[in-house]
Amino acid sequence: MEDEDAGPGGGGEASPPHHAAASGDRARDMAASPTSSRSVTQTVNGSHRFVIQGYSLAKGMGVGKHIASETFTVGGYQWAIYFYPDGKNPEDNSAYVSVFIALASEGTDVRALFELTLLDQSGKGKHKVHSHFDRSLESGPYTLKYRGSMWGYKRFFRRTALETSDFLKDDCLKINCTVGVVVSTMDYSRPHSIEVPESDIGYHFGTLLDNQEGVDVIFSVAGEKFHAHKLVLAARSTFFRSEFFDHESDEEKNEADTGNEIKEIVIDDMDPTVFKAVLHFIYRDNLVNDDELSASSSGCSIFDSLAGKLMAAADKYELPRLRLLCESYLCKHISVNSVATTLALAERHHAMELKSVCLKFAAENLSA
Repeated sequence: MEDEDAGPGGGGEASPPHHAAASGDRARDMAASPTSSRSVTQTVNGSHRFVIQGYSLAKGMGVGKHIASETFTVGGYQWAIYFYPDGKNPEDNSAYVSVFIALASEGTDVRALFELTLLDQSGKGKHKVHSHFDRSLESGPYTLKYRGSMWGYKRFFRRTALETSDFLKDDCLKINCTVGVVVSTMDYSRPHSIEVPESDIGYHFGTLLDNQEGVDVIFSVAGEKFHAHKLVLAARSTFFRSEFFDHESDEEKNEADTGNEIKEIVIDDMDPTVFKAVLHFIYRDNLVNDDELSASSSGCSIFDSLAGKLMAAADKYELPRLRLLCESYLCKHISVNSVATTLALAERHHAMELKSVCLKFAAENLSA
């Protein structure tokens, strides 16, 4: 009987050298730690309300002709609601109204879910809802191939039934549309990460203003003194840059370098509270707190409120971001009683976003 071969040279099982085992252990220790990744597919959702005032006047415009809502953005794409008072399909002989959602911007194979809701205006909450968010879809989300692609219903509602229903009130229809654009993101593990805090540059510049270190200009506003820094003001406002540096001669620059006297500027067309709020924005890049803004608005014209005066100051001192912050604040407080004066304020101080909101609000509330 032959002996089993035990390797080259024969003999018994050989023990590996000690240094070879140690080398293998080190190799295992140096191996990269396991990594992982995860693909997350979800929807980015957004909604838009389309108010159709004067429904009876829209009837008769013709089959296939529509009224379009303002475009709205969801998931990086623009969308619009199309309402067909006489229907979209010629074969239906205007028996139905049609409602569609259209992709209004460039896009290829945009996948999305949709929801259309015709609002019950009786207060009973019996809305007519077509939704894909709460049900399983056999073929997945809908794909819109290109700009102008639409999804919706040719026979959304029979006209005779609609015109005697609680959906139509004061010759007005209200349609809510929700779009959920499908997006995929990759989430992967990071062995080490360092969290970076939010920018605190506004805090430091605000401290510079509060401590008055290195100030080189004084503003006298209705007898109240405000110390500031020319370079900071010039960096933030083209008005101040022109005021301090554009027309300064070489001789004046040399005098500024050697002189110790701080220049004083008198402002006689602004309240101290408003100018203080302007400086607050210039140094901190935000508005004064809501308490100060709302306290000044009670029982006075919007022109006399702090937000209104601050927007006027933003226009004067060429501070477009401050003007936009004021527009955003005033936009939240538009009412039937204030829309006319807010529109006049926006028109006077070139606040185009606020003007647009006022016009839309007025159009939606003509009866009021």
